[in-house]
Amino acid sequence: MKITALSVQQRDPNRVNISVDGKYKFSLDITQVVSLGVKVGREYTDQELAELEQESQFGKLYGRALEYCLMRPHSAREVRDYLWRKTRTTRYRSKKTGEMKERAGVSQAVADRVFERLVEKGYVDDEKFARFWVENRNQTKGASRRKLEAELCAKGLASSIIAEAFGETERTDADELQKIIAKKRSRYPDEQKLMQYLARQGFSYDDIKSALSGD
Repeated sequence: MKITALSVQQRDPNRVNISVDGKYKFSLDITQVVSLGVKVGREYTDQELAELEQESQFGKLYGRALEYCLMRPHSAREVRDYLWRKTRTTRYRSKKTGEMKERAGVSQAVADRVFERLVEKGYVDDEKFARFWVENRNQTKGASRRKLEAELCAKGLASSIIAEAFGETERTDADELQKIIAKKRSRYPDEQKLMQYLARQGFSYDDIKSALSGD
């Protein structure tokens, strides 16, 4: 089988449509076309074409996963969950016929390879993520250490990484309490209810009592 045409996609100029024996077969990004030596007139076996199609899947998924990671930092578990969803078969409605169809997901091998590349490039790093979360989560509103620890734990971070992130921050529950009290005191004129609210946010009773008494 022979590559008969290469054409840049109109909707994404960074991707190139690959035609084999006169018919569209798959697409690759421009860097893949160059690195893989894909050119018009080159012949491939069925196995070689299958490998190129896998490269196509890798390039597409890596691009989407990179966008996901650049939206904001994510934990390794979040990224793995995102990639796992891309391996599932999805149902969609055809715009032409209105019929429901199925689109196969990528292979787990491709998803694993994308994850490894993201880690290699530094886009997935639980230590960096933990520091980002601790320093930025509810920075102006205030958040207790207990609440932040629970959130990081739910995102799959190891306790040692969480502890290290808190060891590097200057945030304290005393300061965070003052932020929340300043914002919420008018909504809770009953001090007992305010204390209950603060306790639900993960602050200790002693810290709450001290903050409200001005100690």
